[in-house]
Amino acid sequence: MYQAGDVRVENVRDPAIENSTDAIVRITSACICGSDLWPYQSMPFKENGRRMGHEFIGIVEEVGAEVLGFAPGDLVVAPFVWADNTCDFCREGLQTSCRHGGGWGAAGVDAGQGEAVRVPQASGTLVKLPVAADSALMPSLLTLSDVLCTGHHGAVTAKVQPGHSVTVVGDGAVGLCAVLAAKRLGADQIVLLGRHTDRTELGRDFGATDVVSARGDEAIEQVRELTRGDGTHAVIECVGTEQSLATAIGVVRDGGIVSRLGVSQYKSVPMGFDTMMRNLTLTGGAAPARAYIEELMPDILDGRIEPGRVFDHTIGLDETPDGYQAMADRKALKVLIRP
Repeated sequence: MYQAGDVRVENVRDPAIENSTDAIVRITSACICGSDLWPYQSMPFKENGRRMGHEFIGIVEEVGAEVLGFAPGDLVVAPFVWADNTCDFCREGLQTSCRHGGGWGAAGVDAGQGEAVRVPQASGTLVKLPVAADSALMPSLLTLSDVLCTGHHGAVTAKVQPGHSVTVVGDGAVGLCAVLAAKRLGADQIVLLGRHTDRTELGRDFGATDVVSARGDEAIEQVRELTRGDGTHAVIECVGTEQSLATAIGVVRDGGIVSRLGVSQYKSVPMGFDTMMRNLTLTGGAAPARAYIEELMPDILDGRIEPGRVFDHTIGLDETPDGYQAMADRKALKVLIRP
């Protein structure tokens, strides 16, 4: 990406082992994330561009001397940040704060929307997949790199449990996966706030019991009508605007929890004195996907959940710029790329 609206597919040098902890992975499935749309809408010009993509599955082609547990030919999924999975933060399940980790596409690091990638800290980052590369489960397994784990993070940090009511703000791929996660954790009532009928219908399939298409004060009023005036025990905010967060705070039950997953486009939080007596908790943030992959994968392998249904458009690598535009125009929910 060179600037807002300017995504190009270019030939670059093949990745090579640089450190003994690296692996080279040939990508078989990647995708475009909703969070990629923020720079697509606002990124200033960058002379050398910025490599894009942080969700991928691929086949290991080469490993460094210190890489353990992986060999050429292994099919693997990578979470959206790389980490050693051994430092104190990683041991606490916070791989997003790994002392020796980082993000895809940072300076000197490949990114996921391409043919191959050098994976730093490969032993701690990659997770082996026990299926063939042509498995029909591939779209669902790809969600383990980000959106399913992110939705699950929202449900976990909001302490969703059996008997609880939940509101999910946003009908993008993360929001739909948050619905799936809340249902998986036993929520009785799940209210999905969204305006795109095809997406909210998928949300109902994933477990939403109610859909509210209104925004702002009207949405708050409707959610409270659905919950006898109280609001829901938990709210998972999956948009990232100040309005969406204000809505989340407006629909949460007193003593409840708001988990924010949407990439924040605001600098202040609307929680003034008027919220003090309500004893609300604000939590969430970037999901440590690596911490959740092994927990969530069996439900995909056994067919209990099918998060891959969020992919409604599949393209080749050369069509990636069109994929960005389709998502920006809301013509696609989530685009899967097959290099």
